[in-house]
Amino acid sequence: MNAAIVTGAGGGGCGRAIARRLARDRAAVVVSDVDEAGGLETVRLIQQDGGHASFVRADVRDEAQVSALVDAAAAAGELRILVNNASAPHPTADGIAGWTNAIATDFLGAMHATRFAIDAMRRAGGGSIVNITSISALWQGRTTPGGFNGYDVAKMALVRLTTVMAPDLAKDGIRINCLAPGWIATDGPRQYWESLTPEERAARGVPATLLAPDQVADIVARIASDRALNGRIVVWWSEDRPRLVRWGDRGYAGYDPYGGSA
Repeated sequence: MNAAIVTGAGGGGCGRAIARRLARDRAAVVVSDVDEAGGLETVRLIQQDGGHASFVRADVRDEAQVSALVDAAAAAGELRILVNNASAPHPTADGIAGWTNAIATDFLGAMHATRFAIDAMRRAGGGSIVNITSISALWQGRTTPGGFNGYDVAKMALVRLTTVMAPDLAKDGIRINCLAPGWIATDGPRQYWESLTPEERAARGVPATLLAPDQVADIVARIASDRALNGRIVVWWSEDRPRLVRWGDRGYAGYDPYGGSA
């Protein structure tokens, strides 16, 4: 049986939805989180639906725990899918000192998982890695307040991790891609969104609609199985449809003139 790892799958949001979606595709899903009760609940829901799942508690900031997580997945079946979803967006202190946890979780954690998964996927004859970034990593500055600085830095690093690793991984039949979703109807964003009128949403740069976790799960499963994609960034603004950033794109559609001295 093919195995899949979903990190950060113990909450009630996208990680759980992704794990349940991959289980419906007949993967043996290894649910990972620091929240043991939440992770076990995800496993229960998958098994209730007739799927195969197990829980491995792992803090993705710890290389040894991530290595053990990948070993457990490889024991459950041939590791074919890794979804790097674990996240710690909220700052732990004021200023740059508060960025550490987000960078260690969202970026370094994904890098650890990718590193160990590569070896397991090579033994399995190939696989697919999906990194979950955010549209907040794509902004070149903001015209309205918002965002978490360390989180945005980590998520932008995930974009680059995806594009730079793709050519080498392709030699071993491993694909790596990245999803940048817009606002998702999980507890915090949904509550904030519901507290605003349509006029306030427009004034604050808040989308008129939210993505559902199940929609995110469906596109992750599609990316994971699409053999035509490697090194690509799929962007899904909440009010739009999924789109691919063009390979080789320089990153910015337009420029303002600069009159300063050289």
